Formats: sequence, structure tokens, C-alpha cells
Amino acid sequence: MTQNVLIVSGSPNRSSRLYGPVNYLQGRLTEEGFDSELLHIAELPAADLIGANFAGSEIRAALRKVDAADAVVFASPVYKASYSGVLKTFLDLIPQEGLRDKPVLPLFVGGTIAHLLAIDYSLKPVLNALAARNILGGVFGVDREIERRPEGGYILSAEIQSRLERSLSELKLELARRESVPAALPGVHA
Repeated sequence: MTQNVLIVSGSPNRSSRLYGPVNYLQGRLTEEGFDSELLHIAELPAADLIGANFAGSEIRAALRKVDAADAVVFASPVYKASYSGVLKTFLDLIPQEGLRDKPVLPLFVGGTIAHLLAIDYSLKPVLNALAARNILGGVFGVDREIERRPEGGYILSAEIQSRLERSLSELKLELARRESVPAALPGVHA
């Protein structure tokens, strides 16, 4: 059975350098045989996000994608030493146990290495509150490692590509482990 990885983008705009590593990771997931989907939170109805309208059809559909995913990547630019408000509004809509039994991979891009700990100090506590117990190491990139190409697309530094590949390997191993545990131990869930 093909496993599904949902990439949740907290960028408020599609021209963000964040999409360099996001697109790279999504392409690599496809090459590795995973189903992957990119959810652009900023394209959800703003009034439903801000007003926590759980009844909104697009919000319900987005939350179903999180629920159905075998793993979730949360991607965000870093603003003022934290992830985007766009991502926070969406995280607030995920049910209390909404990330239980899912590997979670953080992917952040910031203007400076000084924001490296934004994953640990701002995102991980919220993910823990949503019952995420398997938060992978994640990837932090700096703007200068992601070059915009004049004709469109991005060129990633060798360093950020290497970090993305390590995280992809970690994610693949975790998904393989989770797939094998229930078969080996009936009644035990990963």
C-alpha cells in the first residue's frame, strides 16, 4: 500500500523561498514511491481560519487530509523567531489528538541561522500538544541557501539538499517501521 505524506505550507505567499525545499522534498517523495500532496494554508478561506470555522467545507477537507496522512511535513518561513501566523491558525484547528501515530517532519526557512531553534522552541511544543510523539529532526534552511531562478524555480545549496535527503531517509525509515510493527505484533499500534 502506498503511503501518503501531506506537506502543509504555512507560507503566506507562493513566491517564498520556502517552496525551494518544499518542491524538492515533494519531488523526492514522488521519486521514492510515496503519494504526496501540498496543502497551501493561505489558500483556505481566511475568515474560516481566523474564526476557527470547523464547519467550513474547505477547512473540513484540509483537516481530513491531515487525518488521512501517514506522515505530515509542516513547512513555514520564520518570522520574528517563530513560524508563520498562517501555520498557527491552521494548527489551532487540528483536533487535540490529531497528530497521534504520525511521524511529523518540520521544515523551516529563515533569514538567518539565529532562528535555527525556532523548530525546537516554537513548533515542537504545539506539535506535542496535538499528540505528535514522533517529531523527526527536521530541516532548517537559510534564505541564502535557496536561490530563485530568473525563469522560475529554485536552486538549493548542496548543504540544504543534503539535510533534506537525511530527513527523507529518516522519514522513510520511520514509515517502514510503522508499517511493519502492526503486522509483527497484532493489536499493537505504532
